[in-house]
Amino acid sequence: MILDISKILIIQTAFIGDVILATPIIEAINSHNSSIKIDVLLRKGNESILNNHPKISKLWIWDKKKNKTRNQWKLIGEFRKQKYDIIINLQRFMSSGLYTIFSNAKLTVGFDKNPLSFMFSNIVKHDISAGVHEVERNMSLLQTILPDAEGEMRLYPQEEDFEKVKFYKEKKYIVIAPTSVWFTKQYPANKWVDFIDKLPSDIEVYLIGGPADRLAIADIINKSTNKNVLNLCGKLNILQSAALMQDSEMNYVNDSAPLHISSAMNAPCTAVFCSTTPSFGFGPRSSNSKIIEYRGKLNCKPCGLHGRKECKEGHFDCANGIDTNELLDRILEK
Repeated sequence: MILDISKILIIQTAFIGDVILATPIIEAINSHNSSIKIDVLLRKGNESILNNHPKISKLWIWDKKKNKTRNQWKLIGEFRKQKYDIIINLQRFMSSGLYTIFSNAKLTVGFDKNPLSFMFSNIVKHDISAGVHEVERNMSLLQTILPDAEGEMRLYPQEEDFEKVKFYKEKKYIVIAPTSVWFTKQYPANKWVDFIDKLPSDIEVYLIGGPADRLAIADIINKSTNKNVLNLCGKLNILQSAALMQDSEMNYVNDSAPLHISSAMNAPCTAVFCSTTPSFGFGPRSSNSKIIEYRGKLNCKPCGLHGRKECKEGHFDCANGIDTNELLDRILEK
């Protein structure tokens, strides 16, 4: 263990949800010693998640789509100049291993599934089947250095982010994030329509997602008879969405990034798990949260860690078999 720590680099170059799941490490380090400089390496496109984060000294951005290798070695050169005491690598791919071993940090920490982990100072077993939440898996890396370290996910929307969504908070509302990159992680569109149509008339309904989700969400709205639904796809960035979700009566999400956004804001959350399972470690962490899954037994569930482009069995019962009244109960019980 290094007792004199002044500068740490955290590597998480995966996707939005993965970055949010890494924030407990930032919280724990800062809680241990607020004078430690914490830098974070992200993939280009994810920097808005941690923009103006009060506990991060510098965001390093890796452009993986253009001149990927050249950009990587340029960053490695910059990291060597920084003389980091510790690099904590949350990624399990060789590219992140290269950052870890060639940046000349005094101590390096990462998971055993990284192909270059044999060159790390501290190696932690990564076991997705143990029923441990990803937050705890990530924290286990830091705990090789600070054994008592604890932290939870947290995002920091700024004043302008809250101002952006202030208008939408004038009435009682819920937020729905109905889409996912993976088809089998998505509660079906017709099910969302059924749920939205059953909602009380005094509730505003905001549907959120990225620009690519706009047409899918527009289709849900067009098929609904509820006149209190608004498509906010592409209109809010991640921190603005977080600011909106914080004060929502309820946030309805799939097993996807918005689930982790709600957890990071400790916002009320109802998480629908279709083809995947919370036992993988990606369930909600909000104090007011509930997981909804198909109640029957399916030999095909879970069909994978990340979901699939289509149901390999052709029936998609893990999603179609979920009763929308279970979702409705969450708002009616308030």
